[in-house]
Amino acid sequence: MPRRDDISSILLIGSGPIIIGQACEFDYSGTQAAKVLRNEGYRVILVNSNPATIMTDPEFADATYIEPITAEVIERILDKERPDAVLPTLGGQTALNVTIELAERGAFERYGCELIGAGLDAIQRAEDRGLFKQTMEAAGLAVPAAHYARNMQEAVHAAREIGYPVMIRPSFILGGGGTGLAFDEADFIEKARHGLDTSPVSEILVEESVLGWKEFELEVMRDADDNAVIVCSIENLDAMGVHTGDSITVAPVQTLSDREYQEMRDEAITCLRAIGVETGGSNVQFAVHPETGRRIVIEMNPRVSRSSALASKATGFPIAKIAALLAVGYRLPEIVNDITGQTPASFEPALDYVVVKAPRFDFAKFPSATAELGTSMQSVGEAMAIGRTFSEALQKALRSLEIGRKGLNADPGEARYQQMDDEALMAAVATPTERRIFHVGEAARRGLDPARIAAASGYDPWFVDQIAEITEVRVEIERAQLMGVAGLPDVAPIMREAKRYGFSDAQIAHLWNRRPDEIRDLRLSLDIRPTYKTVDTCAAEFEATT
Repeated sequence: MPRRDDISSILLIGSGPIIIGQACEFDYSGTQAAKVLRNEGYRVILVNSNPATIMTDPEFADATYIEPITAEVIERILDKERPDAVLPTLGGQTALNVTIELAERGAFERYGCELIGAGLDAIQRAEDRGLFKQTMEAAGLAVPAAHYARNMQEAVHAAREIGYPVMIRPSFILGGGGTGLAFDEADFIEKARHGLDTSPVSEILVEESVLGWKEFELEVMRDADDNAVIVCSIENLDAMGVHTGDSITVAPVQTLSDREYQEMRDEAITCLRAIGVETGGSNVQFAVHPETGRRIVIEMNPRVSRSSALASKATGFPIAKIAALLAVGYRLPEIVNDITGQTPASFEPALDYVVVKAPRFDFAKFPSATAELGTSMQSVGEAMAIGRTFSEALQKALRSLEIGRKGLNADPGEARYQQMDDEALMAAVATPTERRIFHVGEAARRGLDPARIAAASGYDPWFVDQIAEITEVRVEIERAQLMGVAGLPDVAPIMREAKRYGFSDAQIAHLWNRRPDEIRDLRLSLDIRPTYKTVDTCAAEFEATT
């Protein structure tokens, strides 16, 4: 189908200020959409309250309003500009919530505007926890046992019926705001009251706890002809109980069998169909019991998300750009991939590399915040690294955080462990904090039982095994120094292996008690140099042109 010619102007609603839980990823997506819509000849009207975003640069829209993202302000813009359509799915939760409010006020009917990308019914079914549960069950998808409540009496009754522990999930929120796990009634009453206050519609879902389950996320694109592709699959290192924005995440998924992945893929597409997302991108989150394999749908967002930006960069598939094109009538087979120049957007991306996202925290700036991670997002940024293996990508991501660490330990930062006995270390492994990955690395280096480490951390045993491999290579590096071969030609094999496992020159220098520049000179003398690969969306099946 060609692009729609019955609309000529489109209002884009931005995400507002860059805050915890709603960061610059939405600016990245919104900028993509504004550029492609203008290139298609549409008049683009943009509203965003944050002048620091790239999308508010005058060149990206025909009319830019730097105003509060409220129903009152946007209704005045609708009255003045009279756009033919409104695209609300690129401005995060802020845009969706204000869209709901405008619809309830009758603003879109009053000014003759059409919602594109996701209709009002789809937004409500996805964001209203009760409606979402009913919709998933009607589609035959498993969800946690749950009841929704609009007051404390209903909430307490629901929690007693389900049995503790329970999860509290407010409707229409972002970044896990107002969510929490309650282990007894006193704890529940406090968290449920906070959840009701946080939800803009004063509604919470009281849900069966899935604490400790594995967490997965699929980024899905769907067009008006029901073509659907999985852009990217993402797996969390931390188990359920830590917000996905605060967890180290890995793409593609590493610990599912192909059969499990294909079933999850089918369920993600079924979820979009059931919710009614006609065009564009959505992310669907799953929880999988680590022992029984029971799989349930946790939630979905009928919009681009933080994970959409990660998936776009990880795969080279421009989710926001393609979502905007789908919203104005194109179909996936009609959109040509920019990177290959020949494959259509209906060609499902394939990765021949591993991507690791590591969150960054800054608790020093928020002294009242607890350093223990939970269901409400606390990270203030993230770093993404690409490698040929999980080990390489993990180490690159950790040193990219710019927190003074050179990788997974093997640097001066590990001095803290000298005074920590095994029991204290395992207690730290069991506590979800920003440093847990380093604690797990130290536990593996000490040779503590991998099953015990996995149980304490909630990490899948495969990830613990990979971290143990990194520490085994570290021991080999140290042994090379003790044998007196460091600096000699026969150190080349261990140097190559170290690089394959993501060790930096600074880490090797620390282990050999040398300066990093000495290690670099040694490495270059052995002709061990970095190589660079292209991200081409299709695992080199087609040549990348950019």
